[in-house]
Amino acid sequence: MANPSKARGTAWESAIRDFTNAFLGLYKDDWRDLPASQRFLNMLDWRNVRRQAQEGAKDVGDLHAWPFILEAKDVKSPAVPTWLRQAEAEAVNAGFPYGVVIHKTRGKGPGMARVHISDATYCRLLDTESVCVPGPVLNPRGQYWTWSLAGFAEVLAAVRQGTSTPVTQ
Repeated sequence: MANPSKARGTAWESAIRDFTNAFLGLYKDDWRDLPASQRFLNMLDWRNVRRQAQEGAKDVGDLHAWPFILEAKDVKSPAVPTWLRQAEAEAVNAGFPYGVVIHKTRGKGPGMARVHISDATYCRLLDTESVCVPGPVLNPRGQYWTWSLAGFAEVLAAVRQGTSTPVTQ
């Protein structure tokens, strides 16, 4: 790939996808030895976390993990409030209820990445889903909450247990 930033972003999105699918038990046991197209237990399962193709002006997020749009960021300087606005707009574009940002933690594996959710979206998640989710940490400025990616994967599993199959539009 000629663009190093794009290559780094693609690698980060793939690492998030692989970690989350493996955590949720959606991959085969020997998934690391298989091409990406053969890793899923069931290719058609709506629960699979998938990377999305770029959609132009109406971007729909980097990864889809129903009911969340995941916006992946692999940069040194965080701009979380701006990223959250972007993730929430992309969730609307994709017809998903929630947008979150996954920010890579330098020198750590994907499970230690930081997953950010705005205060308003987190409150809506708690009100709408009626499930007990592992609590995130509130940012000192009170604008957003943060989990590790491993903690967020637990949230995703809990929300999905209380949710039926998504309605397609």
